[in-house]
Amino acid sequence: MSNFWHWYIIIITVGTLVATIWFLLWTSRLRIPSTKEEDGSETTGHVWDEDLRELNNPLPRWWLGLFWITIVFSILYLVLYPGLGRYEGVLGWSQSEQYEQEMAQARAAFEQRFGHFDDLSLSELADDPQAVQMGRNLYAHNCSTCHGSDARGARGYPNLTDDHWIWGGNPSQIEHSVVQGRQAAMPPWGDALGEDGVTRTAVYVQKLAGKPVDETMATAGRQNYMQFCASCHGAEGKGNPALGAPDLTTGVYTYGGDLDTLRATIRNGRNGVMPAQNDLIGETRARLAAAYILSLKENGSGTGAQAAE
Repeated sequence: MSNFWHWYIIIITVGTLVATIWFLLWTSRLRIPSTKEEDGSETTGHVWDEDLRELNNPLPRWWLGLFWITIVFSILYLVLYPGLGRYEGVLGWSQSEQYEQEMAQARAAFEQRFGHFDDLSLSELADDPQAVQMGRNLYAHNCSTCHGSDARGARGYPNLTDDHWIWGGNPSQIEHSVVQGRQAAMPPWGDALGEDGVTRTAVYVQKLAGKPVDETMATAGRQNYMQFCASCHGAEGKGNPALGAPDLTTGVYTYGGDLDTLRATIRNGRNGVMPAQNDLIGETRARLAAAYILSLKENGSGTGAQAAE
């Protein structure tokens, strides 16, 4: 916080308190001229509607007392807690420290109850009903927004229930994907290929997936594919999990397999990100979510409608 804002907050806060105290003292000493009525009451002399008179009565003491209690409380609070710019207060309390303390307590309680899961492999966790149930809850809170409540994915987000895994589908690879995250790196080839080259290459990719295509264009596209794409996806289009290059022969796509979408992928590239859940929810929780995903795969919950691309 800059010196300007530090003193700005102090001046506004302290000035408001001082002004409030002065106003209460001033009004308590202020004497308004009054008129004695026949019934003994005092009025200000103001009359409305012929018989409605304004009485000249002071504020009740209990009401004034509430004002003074509020002022005293405010002063004590500003002395004990932060509220005046960079001043930290006598107690040294801060909301960030309290948050960290509460989070540390929550982590300790979690580790005490579920720390034994750290000693189990992902396959063992996937066979543990309690671990799977916890992983299911964690998935619902942290993963379903992108991958869907049924884990079948959506356009741009992979299906987690089938056998199509760009980065590999064995337990260690799934654990790495969930815990440490993944960064896709499909480079854009639009400038190198030109629009015609992009179209021909996209047609050849469709041919790799067994779709009916124009053979002349596919043959021309194969030359482009071998020059620009085979180093990652392989000469036969089988992909490479170590590079995150998907298998192009299955006809399963994250972003779509129609010609226009394939052309957009080749022209502009794809750089999807799977966030590292270790940084967001901690390693133990991330492994439990990964165990739930592995259990879906092993139980054959998916039909392969979309890929994990």
